[in-house]
Amino acid sequence: MADRRRLERFLRSKLREAGEQYEQVRGSTNEQLEEAREAYEVARNARSLPSDEEGRAKIVCRRYAERRAAMLDEQFQPACYEDGHPDCEGCAEDVREGRIETW
Repeated sequence: MADRRRLERFLRSKLREAGEQYEQVRGSTNEQLEEAREAYEVARNARSLPSDEEGRAKIVCRRYAERRAAMLDEQFQPACYEDGHPDCEGCAEDVREGRIETW
């Protein structure tokens, strides 16, 4: 009888362990899938911007309120982007979200 209880406790603990591992992997996979979806959406939004013959995105600068043709870097920030400036931060966010004003 004692051996049976020990076996049951052992099996339950192993099954619980396996269930916890499954939940960790499942959660990690869902996070990776969501990150991939977001990256795809950002890239799609940035690539759909109108561009000139040199491949520069035609955007309206929020900082200086002027038309600009700017190259986008690997993070889809315009070449004129200044880190920490609120207008530049907003512009980069608008590019990623696909709501930037263009010409």
